[in-house]
Amino acid sequence: MRDATDVFSEWAGKGKDEGMERGHAASVNEMLDLALSTNNLSQRQFTAIDIGCGNGWVVRKLQCLENCLSAEGVDGSTSMIEKAIQIDPKGKYSVAMLPQWLPKNPVDLIHSMEFLYYLEDPVSMIKIIHDEWLNSGGVFVAGVDHYSENEDSLEWPTALDVHMTTLTQQQWHDAMLNAGFNDVKIIKTGVKDDFIGTLTMLGTK
Repeated sequence: MRDATDVFSEWAGKGKDEGMERGHAASVNEMLDLALSTNNLSQRQFTAIDIGCGNGWVVRKLQCLENCLSAEGVDGSTSMIEKAIQIDPKGKYSVAMLPQWLPKNPVDLIHSMEFLYYLEDPVSMIKIIHDEWLNSGGVFVAGVDHYSENEDSLEWPTALDVHMTTLTQQQWHDAMLNAGFNDVKIIKTGVKDDFIGTLTMLGTK
């Protein structure tokens, strides 16, 4: 079975990161709108991290927001981070394997799209994000397209030969609650006629 980071490095070399950006844009735009409308985040200055940032497109989107003091990205794929730095030389990007890596300082917003299920234990990662990554009053928003109710995604681990942890909507919800998040919401974003939607989890510390 291949490491997910190897797959993403291969995709970066083939330019598939640009396709991922286009494919995930609708869900991510909805996710960020939801997060920024939570705890009046859009009305105050905030700091942010994008987990599994790929080529940094969400980091750059956050950097453009007037009240964003800083946004940084972390990803396990060296090739993705190299591409992010090439596009955004002044940006802050880290190559790191999670959950071992921790930010130097907790932040106000954490975003993650299509990252959590690649972990052996995403439930523990959610707890670490709550305890170690977020400031009090901070917001965590994460989206996954691979989940039990999305039948089209269930063949992905075999097709890509990559580990994926398959959880139900209820299990993701419980993981957020058990991690200590408040005002937990589970929402479908990016829904289209041919797509059941990104399972989006939102919570505050």
